Amino acid sequence: MSTEKPPLASGLARTRSEQLYETLAAAIKSPFGSMDANGVPATAPASIGSGRETLSRKSSRRLMMSASPGRSGGAGTHIRKSRSAQLKLELEEVSSGAALSRASSASLGLSFSFTGFAMPPEENSDSKPFSDDEMIPEDNEAGNKKPKFQAEPTLPIFLKFKEVTYKVSIRKLMTSAPVDKEILSGINGSVNPGEVLALMGPSGSGKTTLLSLLGGRISQSATGGSVTYNDKPYSKYLKSKIGFVTQDDVLFPHLTVKETLTYAARLRLPKTLTREQKEQRAIEVIQELGLERCQDTMIGGAFVRGVSGGERKRVSIGNEIIINPSLLLLDEPTSGLDSTTALRTIQMLHDIAEAGKTVITTIHQPSSRLFHRFDKLILLGRGNLLYFGKSSEALVYFSSIGCSPLITMNPAEFLLDLANGNINDISVPSELEDRVQVGNSGREPQTGKPSPAAVHEYLVEAYETRVAEQEKKKLSDPVPLDEEAKAKVLRLKRQWGASWWEQYCILFSRGLKERRHEYFSWLRVTQVLSTAVILGLLWWQSDIRTPRGLQDQAGLLFFIAVFWGFFPVFTAIFAFPQERAMLNKERAADMYRLSAYFLARTTSDLPLDFILPSLFLLVVYFMTGLRLSPYPFFLSMLTVFLCIIASQGLGLAIGAILMDLKKATTLASVTVMTFMLAGGFFVKKVPVFISWIRYLSFNYHTYKLLLKVQYKDFAQSINGMRIDNGLTEVVALVAMIFGYRLLAYLSLRQMKITT
Repeated sequence: MSTEKPPLASGLARTRSEQLYETLAAAIKSPFGSMDANGVPATAPASIGSGRETLSRKSSRRLMMSASPGRSGGAGTHIRKSRSAQLKLELEEVSSGAALSRASSASLGLSFSFTGFAMPPEENSDSKPFSDDEMIPEDNEAGNKKPKFQAEPTLPIFLKFKEVTYKVSIRKLMTSAPVDKEILSGINGSVNPGEVLALMGPSGSGKTTLLSLLGGRISQSATGGSVTYNDKPYSKYLKSKIGFVTQDDVLFPHLTVKETLTYAARLRLPKTLTREQKEQRAIEVIQELGLERCQDTMIGGAFVRGVSGGERKRVSIGNEIIINPSLLLLDEPTSGLDSTTALRTIQMLHDIAEAGKTVITTIHQPSSRLFHRFDKLILLGRGNLLYFGKSSEALVYFSSIGCSPLITMNPAEFLLDLANGNINDISVPSELEDRVQVGNSGREPQTGKPSPAAVHEYLVEAYETRVAEQEKKKLSDPVPLDEEAKAKVLRLKRQWGASWWEQYCILFSRGLKERRHEYFSWLRVTQVLSTAVILGLLWWQSDIRTPRGLQDQAGLLFFIAVFWGFFPVFTAIFAFPQERAMLNKERAADMYRLSAYFLARTTSDLPLDFILPSLFLLVVYFMTGLRLSPYPFFLSMLTVFLCIIASQGLGLAIGAILMDLKKATTLASVTVMTFMLAGGFFVKKVPVFISWIRYLSFNYHTYKLLLKVQYKDFAQSINGMRIDNGLTEVVALVAMIFGYRLLAYLSLRQMKITT
């Protein structure tokens, strides 16, 4: 192999990179035979498509650049990398020729799903002599990488958005007219398979809103402009092809990492895969994300010890990549992570993109190493577009309009300062100085520098006049896909990953595993058993043969009806408000039908709800001397169970209607207090105009049933209540069980899915 060192600029000293170049060039035997003066194999293609793009570090990226509109760089906009980076990239191309076809096919959307970062064994010999990945410390948590788990081919998605606007109506006072507030204004951009697009900007600039809009999480009726996927508008079919990772890791704290990903796989992967294949896919994702060591550890939360922040973020990403998405959107995936973990996370996004995926992420303030790993960049400020293009060309663009850092600083920090209007340590263009000098308008009185509003106005105007029209023209070019591939995004049929019954069983199992820790906490068990013991001691072996003893025991039965009517209500109130974020996330991704979730959520509590009441009655029943016969005992237990399920339905309905814990707790307190007072123990003669309330009270019907069970053969009436067969009370409780739950379900149906 003949190698020729690239010519150096005159006067430049020999660098460490050049020494490495000479050493490695002598040791490497290229399969291409010879290299030209620029370090490119003589027989390898020097350019692709437009003839102006040379092969670079990611061959798949260059192929995509030439195949899609707007990626071929002009002579005046191409940014040269540093000499050391060039040498490294050229060596990388020489030594990884076998990876060319693999990466290029992946970038064109022909690859299989992203399921691993490791190279297949036969390609290890073609690995790079050194690469950017060497900057990332070894992930000690990651195990050995396993071969890819093959899945269905990925549908490539070319995403374009043009003149996107979004407004919200804000009513400052109840009597005032609503005022429209503009969140986004005229945003343009595009991203192709194999690319990572970063959305940057200060807090409140509209990053998350734009990301949600691109992911179809915001109603199209509230937006303006156009967003197209392969030149087609958004359709419900795309839900199964879009992965959305929210900024907050919405996970069940008491499930392990393996259980979390396994349930996601069973719910979201296609029906064509068996349960074993879906579970194997979850294991593969665990291996790819380096989560083997913590796979049996609970996720954890505010009050539960669990995995680390970086591992939680990887689990959230794994929940989305497990479905082999064509478009992956992430909202600030590096927030709260240290620089090394953040760098590893962004590198993982690059690996995902290389498998033919389209990746968009918001980023708040990345390090310089993170910034240089993005392919494209959108800079937002106050909802306006300040820059869209290659991230490597951002500094050159702002230099061209007169904004350059006066000191060495992180490029991301420089861009965020500009977006905020902060021009400390930044050169100010003379055009801006002249503009604010007239009448001294737009100038800070203390410093004499242009105000943030003036800087923002200048940046928006500069982009509109210099770059915007060129980018809009590029967005008009068709994507390099045939009509059949484009038409796939127009399918309106939902694709459930499991049948209704399978969804119910999976959610039932998940609910049991998640809430068993809460139900059997030592605090709850102590509360129930201590109450039972106190009741047993106060009513110890009560005697019903005397009127006073009968009245005392009737008071015990009323307390049992009140306790097991009050306790479940305030437990069930928290069910839907606490799971609202999870419900929003999973419904937005079409993981399951709402009816399957609702039925599983309400029935998975029943086995747990029966255990503590059974222990309670076993203690109270025999200590207080109630009728020692199997028939009354089991009927009393059944009556308490009916009361629990009915009161639980009321709590579910209140929680689902209000979806606010403070409001729901207040309403439940008033309702339960009213039901208790109308329960027939405190007031025997209720005025006619308000007597109807007692028939809505589960305390009233439970109390009557317990009296009839205990004293059926002992008395004809007690406390003015006639002792009969109790069929009326049973029907009333059953009607409450279904009525309250139906009300809760209809309330959930009306709940809007928010991001």
